[in-house]
Amino acid sequence: MNKIYLNSEEKKGKINKNIYGHFSEHLGRCIYEGYWVGEDSDIPNTRGIRNDVVQALKDINIPVLRWPGGCFADEYHWKDGVGPRDERAKILNTHWGGVVENNHFGTHEFLDLCEQLDTEPYICGNVGSGTVHEMEQWVKYMTFAGKSPMADWRRENGREQPWKLKYFGVGNENWGCGGNMRPEYYADLYRRFQTYVRDYGDNEIYKIACGPNVDNYHWTEVMMERARRFMDGLSLHYYTVPGDWANKGSATDFDKQEWEKTLKKTLYMEELIEKHSTIMDKYDPEQEVGLIIDEWGGWYDVEPGTNPGFLYQQNSLRDALIAGINLNIFNNNCDRVQMANIAQTINVLQAVILTEGEKMIKTPTYHVFDMYQVHQDAELLAMETNLESIELDDKKVPGVNVSASKDKKGNINITLCNLDPEKTQKVECNIIKQKLKGRDISAKIISAESLNAHNTFDNPEVVTIQPYNRIKIADNQLNIELPAASVLLVSLG
Repeated sequence: MNKIYLNSEEKKGKINKNIYGHFSEHLGRCIYEGYWVGEDSDIPNTRGIRNDVVQALKDINIPVLRWPGGCFADEYHWKDGVGPRDERAKILNTHWGGVVENNHFGTHEFLDLCEQLDTEPYICGNVGSGTVHEMEQWVKYMTFAGKSPMADWRRENGREQPWKLKYFGVGNENWGCGGNMRPEYYADLYRRFQTYVRDYGDNEIYKIACGPNVDNYHWTEVMMERARRFMDGLSLHYYTVPGDWANKGSATDFDKQEWEKTLKKTLYMEELIEKHSTIMDKYDPEQEVGLIIDEWGGWYDVEPGTNPGFLYQQNSLRDALIAGINLNIFNNNCDRVQMANIAQTINVLQAVILTEGEKMIKTPTYHVFDMYQVHQDAELLAMETNLESIELDDKKVPGVNVSASKDKKGNINITLCNLDPEKTQKVECNIIKQKLKGRDISAKIISAESLNAHNTFDNPEVVTIQPYNRIKIADNQLNIELPAASVLLVSLG
């Protein structure tokens, strides 16, 4: 029996809504055909941006959106993407498919998208192949209200008032595609570049430094020691890859063993956060620097017959578990984790939306984000657990993954994942300092008949949110039957 002891009055910190953030790169069909169809398209749009996509993302209340990359950011020169579209530079997208990038979706279009979504923009600047001057000019173009060549150029291009820009990344993956730098070199380069990412007027920028790749703890040590006082956030990238990078595995054609291997690998996120946080605590005991997990999610082989450089993959019930597990982990580490951005929003990697011409479908991952949005800006509740172990790929781990929060209205929301691909888990949840009698208790579930169940354009609702009623109350305790391979939300109103 799995036992959870939840203290409804002991709060462990605020779950930053930005943990539910997203990442969209100029990669494959994420931007073009995903968000952008152009103003002349027959697909309903507002200033070239798809209406159905905007509405779907507004429905899950995405709080922050990272752009333009990713590795694309390392070769992105922002001036190519402003001004009349027919005069913008056409460039080669060397990282992703070798296709021509026409730059029709640039700074103005991205910030228009964020305004339509009512979401905070998070822009990643080019340190890999860019210059300090180029970055300084971009920030001034976007945020300076006074008289200057860049602000005047913005006005000529149709935007009189500056935008509000809160989040700015000074470089991306500078240990890899962003320049193959050593941390000692990047730390000094970061200090230099960030100096010119200035605050203009009442706009205050939260500066995010490039952090480690997976378990490169030396990178974190160097950055915190040498550049801590110049940063607000430090990024971390980790992808769940069932196989190896040469043969990652199929998004939908997998067996029980591969399910177990995948979930074991996604649980590694917990260890990464703990170890990197320990290093950060050494230099930042007040936890003023946020850990920003701005690339995460499942990564498989591309769908057969698609461009290998477009990273288009399907999205199954297994991805719902990846999303639910990681979001629970982020919630439970909200003292240090201040933002996370799943890769990527549309048509790429662990997408929440897939499009095909005028058609659009919501993936199982989308439905997890929909279900979990109740945690945004809620207070994490103290919890003790005694959970039964299961074996995942020869490793014993808790079979249930859980987090709980209380929102501003006093509602308690508990999200649980059953990692076992075959067995129902019984859970006793004891609510301390809260009487259940008279409370409105409801539940929703994401599950399916097969582990590789997924939504298609012909069958778009194979995996979706369903009401759930297999919960009983006895002696101020919730007795929950958690089906195999499921994600569950229990709400106490």
